[in-house]
Amino acid sequence: MAVNRDSNGYTILFASIMVIIVGGVLAFLATALKPAQEANVRNEKMQNILQAIGVESTNGISRDEAGKKFNDYVVERITLDFNGKVLDDKTNKDEISGDLDAFNINLLKEYKTIKAKEDRHYPLFVCEANGEKFYVVPVLGKGLWAAVWGYIGLKEDGTTINGAVFDHKSETPGLGAEITKDKFEKQFIGKTIDEAGIYAPIKVKKPGFELGIHDVDGISGGTFTSVGVKEMMERSLKVYYNYFKK
Repeated sequence: MAVNRDSNGYTILFASIMVIIVGGVLAFLATALKPAQEANVRNEKMQNILQAIGVESTNGISRDEAGKKFNDYVVERITLDFNGKVLDDKTNKDEISGDLDAFNINLLKEYKTIKAKEDRHYPLFVCEANGEKFYVVPVLGKGLWAAVWGYIGLKEDGTTINGAVFDHKSETPGLGAEITKDKFEKQFIGKTIDEAGIYAPIKVKKPGFELGIHDVDGISGGTFTSVGVKEMMERSLKVYYNYFKK
């Protein structure tokens, strides 16, 4: 019996079979690729933390290298509450595991779902390089279109910035997206969040203004992104400043 390929029934049957086949292939690929995708995300986070330390040996480190060398530099992972109380403390000999492990804290999720900053968790990474101790802390806020975030490296005094790495989800190329450029990030090196024993937040000023030890130039044409960076730095670093003061 010949099949009438011009009939509606044949068209519907053929389309249904193709949907099932394509759907199955996509589901298989998604499952097969998920471990690799998760590994890439994990390594990229490690890469950002290591680059934020601000030392030559981790400057420009690749994503794959970061995954292998992370524990060589990050010797302790601490999770704090808003008041500086230690909620979780692990060393580089401990496997990264558990919701309270500093590395596993999802700042974006907390920022969206936990409105009160007092109820959020604050990861702290204790690092060692060239015989010196450094601290790397994450910051997260809101730019013009979506989230902006970064990692700030502090010297052993807990107040002097030694490195900075920023990123964004969807800021405008040539404007807010400029926060990822060396020209913007390197401005933070040497700045301090202390003024005679009192917290002094980093201020992101409009370009052209005189800059002090707590100030950096903002992005020309990227006012909302600059404001977002200023806000997330001021809000987040205050928690760590209070912790170090204790």
